[in-house]
Amino acid sequence: MKILMVEDDKSVSQMMELFFKKEGWEQVSAYDGEEAVEIFQTHPRDFDIITLDLNLPKKDGIQVAKEIRRISETVPIIMLTARDSESDQVLGLGVGADDYVTKPFSPIALIARIKALHRRVMLEGQPRNLPKNIPSNDFDLETNHIRISKSRREVYFDENRVEGLTPKEFDLLYTMAQKPKQVFSREQLLELVWGYEYFGEERTVDAHIKKLRQKLEKSGPQIIQTVWGVGYKFDDSQVNA
Repeated sequence: MKILMVEDDKSVSQMMELFFKKEGWEQVSAYDGEEAVEIFQTHPRDFDIITLDLNLPKKDGIQVAKEIRRISETVPIIMLTARDSESDQVLGLGVGADDYVTKPFSPIALIARIKALHRRVMLEGQPRNLPKNIPSNDFDLETNHIRISKSRREVYFDENRVEGLTPKEFDLLYTMAQKPKQVFSREQLLELVWGYEYFGEERTVDAHIKKLRQKLEKSGPQIIQTVWGVGYKFDDSQVNA
């Protein structure tokens, strides 16, 4: 992982850099709020996670979190605070932090929280760090209303990003969207998405399609259609602009 550590105490930053190196991680350090925002604006796709001190010179952690969230809605943020109060924790989470650690903290404990947050993001199928307003030529597949990037595991329904797709849900959508209106049987989808080595029941496809539909419906009309007695097809041609 590549971590942006925003911490005005250089001894703490240097100490954590040693621990991160042992994990095989790379650390970029920022020692005040303005520097942190400038680094992230310059390289918004580079970072897997941000550790952000609440008490910083020039801009405090709350303001930094707000500005980072205007650039990226998804990069994970762990707030570091010397204040052990519920109000500060709620405030940090309210401006977009994903977790918080109270100072003084154990380096091992912070690493464990970073690993847990990163694992949770990956399991939820969240993309790594996605700046807003990505041009359309950054997508591998575009239909009437859907844009998909395989490298970022990102799906847009018109201008709304589809949140929280699991790897299999993403693969199902990408597989069907490549051939709009073509009907796929459950057996075909098991073969194409799960592979020959998958020996699960065909109802596994139904369960994943159901969850995929629920997530797509949050962004727009239903575009995965059931063809009774056969299987499923992708069709967004009848969706109103």
